[in-house]
Amino acid sequence: MTPRLGIDLGGTKIEGILLEGNEIVEVFRTSTPKDDYPGTIDAIIHVVAELEQRHAVNQPLPVGIGTPGAISHRTGLMKNCNSTCLNGQNLLHDLSQKSGRPVRISNDADCFALSEASDGAGADGRSVFGVILGTGVGGGVCYEGKLLQGVNAICGEWGHNPLALNALTSLPDNSIIQGRPCYCGRKDCVESWLSGPAFEAIYSERVGNKRSHKPTAREIVERMDSDTDAAFILEQYCHLLALALSGVINILDPDIIVLGGGMSNIPELYDRVPEILPTYVFSDQVNTVIRQAQHGDSSGVRGAAWLWPRNE
Repeated sequence: MTPRLGIDLGGTKIEGILLEGNEIVEVFRTSTPKDDYPGTIDAIIHVVAELEQRHAVNQPLPVGIGTPGAISHRTGLMKNCNSTCLNGQNLLHDLSQKSGRPVRISNDADCFALSEASDGAGADGRSVFGVILGTGVGGGVCYEGKLLQGVNAICGEWGHNPLALNALTSLPDNSIIQGRPCYCGRKDCVESWLSGPAFEAIYSERVGNKRSHKPTAREIVERMDSDTDAAFILEQYCHLLALALSGVINILDPDIIVLGGGMSNIPELYDRVPEILPTYVFSDQVNTVIRQAQHGDSSGVRGAAWLWPRNE
């Protein structure tokens, strides 16, 4: 069976894998050159060459790459990348030309969704919405195992939709202060409330000067049994996540929603969010299943490899 090659182009590291069947048979990582587009191209090609050499591949393999942005359908150039040296660059053309092989590129959240829909937590669903809840918030949509991209190359990109905070109900107190800024220049984006850094900032704002140390998201969750502020912030997070996901369910009505990223490791989400969803979903029942990603941190790079299906 011919292996498939996937690359996860991150802001600090570039990870590459060879996927044979459903199994990762080789892994290689290197640092991402900072603010250096030509250096990034060279580093990707180095990862590809290293993987092929380690696995004794005797012919150039096609490459799938997950990136922190997307290719503009209007210009063919990269857009919306938080690794800003990629923006405005013809990454697909440059990599194809310099590596001498076919290349496919997709957003990293799309790759996550594709991985989980192909052979992960969403493999038994016809329609799957994959969610990244990490340093940022992103998403991707798969239908019958195929990635949907849309005419604007933003299908599933829910992280920069405004969160309908006026619709929020059932919280113990009125702690929501609207107008939270997002790095994109807007306010009250889903990401500005549901990312890991947002969760930490909201807790710090609530406790004020009562804590000298600013805890991480994991530390906040771990202290919820003994810290009423931590317990409240987590309950608020569950309500906000249910509110945000209800918009996806009301429009897309997916079989399965798969959660990934650091915040997806909170066990309480998988009990509490389904309990809250009926408050916001326009239906007499909510049959959408919410699951944690099966492949964890490997989902994105696995999905990049899945950009080349087995029969191609």
